[in-house]
Amino acid sequence: MRDLVDGTAFNNEQGNRARKLFAAVVLAALDDAIADDKKYGNGPDQIARWARSRDGREVLSCAGIDPTERVVTGLMNFVSNGVRTSVALSREESERRHAAEALEEAARAA
Repeated sequence: MRDLVDGTAFNNEQGNRARKLFAAVVLAALDDAIADDKKYGNGPDQIARWARSRDGREVLSCAGIDPTERVVTGLMNFVSNGVRTSVALSREESERRHAAEALEEAARAA
């Protein structure tokens, strides 16, 4: 019985590692699309084409992301914003965004 539990825990851990690896591929694709957007102006189209492709849908699924049209739209919006993934995921950017939202809410309330 203990071997079964150890095997299940190991398989779950391996699955989580694989999911993180595919999530890193998605982040790299986003960064590439952002670079294309800055250089050629076609970043949102590039990420949409990739996300709708068979390989893109497979990578998104393996990363634990449902490859729906809503997700494609969200990826396109993210690329349009032009904020690289490393910056968007950083604590400083998160704090800056929350401060800006708080400032907007205070301005609306006044």
